Amino acid sequence: MGSHRRLAPSGFDRGSTAAVGLLSVAAALLGAVPATAAPHDDRRAEVDRLHTEAEQATEAYNKADARTDALREEVSTAQESIARQQERVNTMRDALGSLAGAQYRSGGIDPSLALLLSAGPDDYLDRASVLDRITTRRAGELRELQQAMRDLAQDRAEAARKLTELEQGRKAVAAHKKTVERKLAKARALLAALPDDERAAHLRGSRSGREDLTALAGAAAPASGRAGAAFAAARSALGKPYVWGANGPSGFDCSGLTQWAYAQAGVGIPRTSQAQTGAGRHVSLAEARPGDLVAYRDDASHIGMYAGNGQVIHAPYPGAPVRYDPVGMMPISSVTRV
Repeated sequence: MGSHRRLAPSGFDRGSTAAVGLLSVAAALLGAVPATAAPHDDRRAEVDRLHTEAEQATEAYNKADARTDALREEVSTAQESIARQQERVNTMRDALGSLAGAQYRSGGIDPSLALLLSAGPDDYLDRASVLDRITTRRAGELRELQQAMRDLAQDRAEAARKLTELEQGRKAVAAHKKTVERKLAKARALLAALPDDERAAHLRGSRSGREDLTALAGAAAPASGRAGAAFAAARSALGKPYVWGANGPSGFDCSGLTQWAYAQAGVGIPRTSQAQTGAGRHVSLAEARPGDLVAYRDDASHIGMYAGNGQVIHAPYPGAPVRYDPVGMMPISSVTRV
């Protein structure tokens, strides 16, 4: 983001996974911009604040979206499993039904009596043993059917719960989308209302007016081969636009860029900046090597990739392309080596 001032956390709860909790975050972020005109300095500060809050809402959106995708897969898997279990239950029912039908057609005679009456005395013990095995097997099949039906009922209840959570997740995603769009629209309106010279000064202050956005002096070697491959991928994205909620290849938000870069190296990391801070071991800033992930603010709502020479590659905010910026552009919360 453009601001160098420490901003108060928005209240986004990194530990929450429930969809209802995500919806409450969206509600908390829907703050209104003061209707009265503000001095230009205040307006520039407000633009920075709105960009920060939009990014926090974007990461909340990413979290809800990733959870929704995971739930969609879980529901699909559960439905396939339920279909297989239902087929097994039907087969077991048919088998036991055939046995019951045969007994009914035989006049309902007790199987043990029918067996004894149809055999000679010399075969009694042998046939009684066979009957015992048959009866035990049928009893076992009945118990197996009952357990299969209980399992099926439990799986159906779990699938229904996940479907409910999936619907709540969809609502959370929609709420976060509206939050981001509202914040960005307010920021654009405030920026457009500034006089040309004030707007240019703000752009220079947020570094989007620099000419050397894709230039970097010699840097240290990456910490590993995969970090080097991820760093090379991030460099290939320099100049691509910031697109909130996007993870490439034509546009990125901050965590979308780092996730995409590591994916090009064959390494899967989580979707959100908060989760990415736990994708490896933490190192100090003094130990940072190209490819390490640098998270910003107390809530880790922004993230970039260390490029060496005191720089990071990151997707800053709407209107600013993927670029290099000083690693100390904002308060750093952690450095993670994947």
